[in-house]
Amino acid sequence: MSSMEEVETEETVTCLHITLYHPCQEEKQVFRNLKFHKLERHRVDEVAKFGRDSNICHYNLMDTRVSRVQFTVQFFRQLNSSELGFEIKNMSKKTKLIVDNVELDYLNKIDLPWKCIIRFGDYQFLMQRQDGESVNYFETCFELAQASLLQERHLPSLQPIPECGIFPSLVYSQAVNPVEIDENDL
Repeated sequence: MSSMEEVETEETVTCLHITLYHPCQEEKQVFRNLKFHKLERHRVDEVAKFGRDSNICHYNLMDTRVSRVQFTVQFFRQLNSSELGFEIKNMSKKTKLIVDNVELDYLNKIDLPWKCIIRFGDYQFLMQRQDGESVNYFETCFELAQASLLQERHLPSLQPIPECGIFPSLVYSQAVNPVEIDENDL
């Protein structure tokens, strides 16, 4: 038997890709203690803690306005399923944590969607899960965004184009008071 036949198949590991943004990052270096573009492996029983207290938090944010422990992320497997995921819990008594458009108060938790934006104060975290098979480990990988993640996610609204090619909103915006217009007048 060759040595290749004896080697066990390597499992893929679920990875949480986290893109970070803060408007004052360049001056304050609030993310200076994080390792960017490097996969960090964690055991599944570890809770990833984000906050300013480096004695408690694995991911340290260098800002006095951040709570000692701002929030936690924990890896789990869905009940009666093989699906793996993450949940996020707000640990700040003072600041709400917003996951996409859901506000979390102190000790509230929610399952992280496959891709979402986490916000508190001026901080923005784009979290995206890359699925894997391992039930023993998960990984994190950080990137730094140069522009607001909210601006990057805003897509132009898709309005239907009328047959005549003129948007009713353009006609209405030119009038000082609302004016009723018959569709035949367009």
